[in-house]
Amino acid sequence: MNKHPVAIIGGGPVGLAAAAHLLERGERAILFEAGSTVGASVLDWGHVRMFSPWQFNMDAACIRLLEATGWTTPPPEELPTGAELYERYLRPLAELDIMQGVIHRRARVIAVSRRHHDKMKDRGRDDASFVLRVSHADGRESQFLARAVIDASGTWHNPNPAGADGLPAFGESRWGDHQTRGQHQRIWYGIPDVKRGARDRYLGKRVMVVGSGHSAINTLLDLARLAEDEPNTSIVWALRGANLQRVYGGGENDALPARGQLGLLMRRAVTAGAMEILAPFRISNIDDHGDALVISGDLDGAFHSAEVEELIICTGARPDLGITRELRLDLDPVVESSRALAPLIDPNLHSCGTVRPHGEAELRQPEKDFYIIGMKSYGRAPTFLMATGYEQARSVVAALAGDWAAARDLQLNLPETGVCVSDFADEAACCDPIALDCCAPGPIALEDIVVASAIPQVPAGIIKDA
Repeated sequence: MNKHPVAIIGGGPVGLAAAAHLLERGERAILFEAGSTVGASVLDWGHVRMFSPWQFNMDAACIRLLEATGWTTPPPEELPTGAELYERYLRPLAELDIMQGVIHRRARVIAVSRRHHDKMKDRGRDDASFVLRVSHADGRESQFLARAVIDASGTWHNPNPAGADGLPAFGESRWGDHQTRGQHQRIWYGIPDVKRGARDRYLGKRVMVVGSGHSAINTLLDLARLAEDEPNTSIVWALRGANLQRVYGGGENDALPARGQLGLLMRRAVTAGAMEILAPFRISNIDDHGDALVISGDLDGAFHSAEVEELIICTGARPDLGITRELRLDLDPVVESSRALAPLIDPNLHSCGTVRPHGEAELRQPEKDFYIIGMKSYGRAPTFLMATGYEQARSVVAALAGDWAAARDLQLNLPETGVCVSDFADEAACCDPIALDCCAPGPIALEDIVVASAIPQVPAGIIKDA
């Protein structure tokens, strides 16, 4: 088995980092990317400017490989867009000579198992090679053997539906497939390029955005800017919760100023009356009404319906665990992360962006030498930062190489958000990364929430000076 390479699923930033660490240690690696290029998911949100600067978006091993070829490191404090992350970092990394033969593009892993062992078979399991079944763009299927598997396939292509029960709302599948990102007839899952590519789609329309995370905030702010150019553009913001303070985040207390600025801009837009707010609104039905959609459900205990022309769903994503059906995994029943990692990231317990350093030990599964890293390692938890995935990759690769001291020497230092749901008056205590139960659920705050019956015109300049 040791003759086989370590297989990596996913050619995003974290998957490439795992490959770089393996190659730097003299290990063999093979990487499967379903898209036509590495970073394909990043390019889907290429128009979005990241709130974390370059220094948090690059892996140390990747930097060392790149600098050896004369590559120039981007300014560490600069905020890249997704497209810039690809052009200035991911693409040059994939084009390195050392990466040639490692990366297989248009190669989708559809199943992982153990050679000659289904899930039920014990004897000799840990000594059996992994089997990866791969589907290629030309319709072929092939099989690869590996001594270990690192799943860094992410969650981007498995977004959550609009329905409040975790299921698609009735009628949702008629207008869009929640398991496929991008543009559909009336629904967009993800972050549309409102300022450029999708501008005409939303200009002058009544648009509902569902969600309360950074993706939703970015989309709402772009729509508000669009409404300044075309006042007939109107915005409805639907939230499942009612705590706007949690949505706004830590503001000036956030260690990532751009992340804090997003919340401040969102607060300003709401105060200016840039959008109608429906909260807490739990969607149950999406129906056709001529040229519009009727979105209905429970609004603060009463039935409510809203008519819109376009619907943008930014409700996060979840891991697709189908490829691991024949593997023995121990996943938290709530978060769907590894059981040891769950208490650090479960939003019911811990809503802060600050997470205690973790690595191979917290990501270990009963299936020996199989690891889930990156965004997928967080399951359904929404607080992942790229730097977390890089440290996961470094620690896991060190363990696979037999360097257990390096695997245990955790080096993660995430910027604090400066806010937590449970106690906004005592941010420092709440964001303590050591306390596993530091964030108990807090009371719902309804101050700042206004359910408007009409949307006033946005005062000029409210958003454009961002």
